[in-house]
Amino acid sequence: MSGKITFVHNLNYLQMGKVLVVGAGGVGTVAVTKMAQLPDLFTEIMLASRTKAKCDAIAERIGDDRIRTAQVDADNVEQMKKLIKSFRPDIVVNLALPYQDLNIMDACLATGVAYLDTANYEPPEEARYAYSWQWAYHDRYREAGLTAILGCGFDPGVTGVFTAYAAKHHFSEIHCLDIVDCNAGDHGKPFATNFNPEINIREVTQKGKYWEDGRWVYTEPHEIHRPLTYPGIGPRESYLIYHEELESLVKNFPSIKRARFWMTFGEEYLTHLRVIQNIGMARIDPVVYNGVEIVPIQFLKAVLPNPGELGENYKGWTSIGCRIRGTDMGGKEHTYYIWNNCSHEEAYRETRTQAVSYTTGVPAAMGAMMYLKGLWKRPGVWNVEQFDPDPFLLEMGKLGLPWHEKFDIDLEL
Repeated sequence: MSGKITFVHNLNYLQMGKVLVVGAGGVGTVAVTKMAQLPDLFTEIMLASRTKAKCDAIAERIGDDRIRTAQVDADNVEQMKKLIKSFRPDIVVNLALPYQDLNIMDACLATGVAYLDTANYEPPEEARYAYSWQWAYHDRYREAGLTAILGCGFDPGVTGVFTAYAAKHHFSEIHCLDIVDCNAGDHGKPFATNFNPEINIREVTQKGKYWEDGRWVYTEPHEIHRPLTYPGIGPRESYLIYHEELESLVKNFPSIKRARFWMTFGEEYLTHLRVIQNIGMARIDPVVYNGVEIVPIQFLKAVLPNPGELGENYKGWTSIGCRIRGTDMGGKEHTYYIWNNCSHEEAYRETRTQAVSYTTGVPAAMGAMMYLKGLWKRPGVWNVEQFDPDPFLLEMGKLGLPWHEKFDIDLEL
C-alpha cells in the first residue's frame, strides 16, 4: 500500500526564495538538480564549495541559468559570512562535511539567515557525533528569529518524518522503533563507500549503541546482527550500529522504550573494513611519513573510488524505513512499517548520482521547500521530527521518493 495523505497548502505562505547550497558532492548535485526543477519556488540558486570547478561542472550539466557558483572554504567563518552577505540567500543548505556544521551555523547566525543540514556535527579529532553541540545554538537562533533545521537527509531526516507521521496518525504511544537501512546495490568495485569515505568508515567502525528502558546500551562493532527481509529485495544480513537520529527521536518521543538502527553490509565489505582497521588505515590521528604529517584515513580517502562516480555502473535498490510497535489510538497493540525503495539506475538516469546520494539530496531540497513555504519555519534549532510531517510526505513522492506502508505485520524485530 502506498502512503496517501490529504493536505491543503495555505498559498498565502508561499514565497519565492534564494538558496545557497554548500557542498558539491553527490548530495549537492541531487539537491541542486531538484531545486532547479522548481523555478517558481527557487528563484536563484548558488552552489559553493572549496573547488569552484566542481560547482561549475554541476551547473553546466543541469543547464539552468538560475544556478550561480562560488568558491568558499566552509571551515572559514569569515569567508562564509562574506559569501552569504554578497548573495543574500533566504536559507543556507549545508551539504558539506559534518566537521563544518558549527562554522556554517555561526556564519548564518551572524548574517541573519536560516540554516539546514543533513548530518549532525562531528569533531575532526574524535569519531563521535552528537546533537548537543548544535542544540546549544537553540536560544541564540530563537532570539535572532532564525530557523535551523537539523538532519534533513534520509537517515537522519525522512526516518524522523516517518516516525512523526506514525505518531500523529497511527499511534497513541510508540514503544519500539527500529530504523532499517538496506543497500542491495552492486557498484562492481572490490571496495567503495557510498558517501565520503572518511565519514563513512568512522561511522560504521564505532561501537554499536541503542536505547532501551531509559538508557543507552553499548555493543562491540557489528556484534549484533540478524537477517531482515526488505520489500522487493528479500533477506539481507543487518547489523546494529549507532546512528545519530536515535538521539533526537528518543528525546522527542519519550514513550519510546527501545530504539535501534540496523544497516546491511556484505561480507566482502566487512572483510575489507576489518583489514583497513587491522593495518591502521582507519586511524584518525596523524602519523609522520617521510617527514610529513598525514592522517591515515584521509590518505585512504584519496585512493578509494570517488562515491560521486559510482553511479554509472550501480545496479539494484536501496530500502530504508521504520518498523514501529506500540499502541494504536484505541490502546491496542499495533505494528507499522513505513519505507521507501530507491533504484540506483533511476537515480543515475536523472541526476548522474547513485541512490544513496539521491535519497539524501532530495529530502534536503524538500526541507528548503518546507522552509520557503512557511511550513517549517520556527525560530530556534529543530530536528525534522519536530515539524508537521504531512506536507513533507505529500511532496516526497512527487520529487522521486515514493513511500509505502503496511499495518499489523511481523516486524521481525
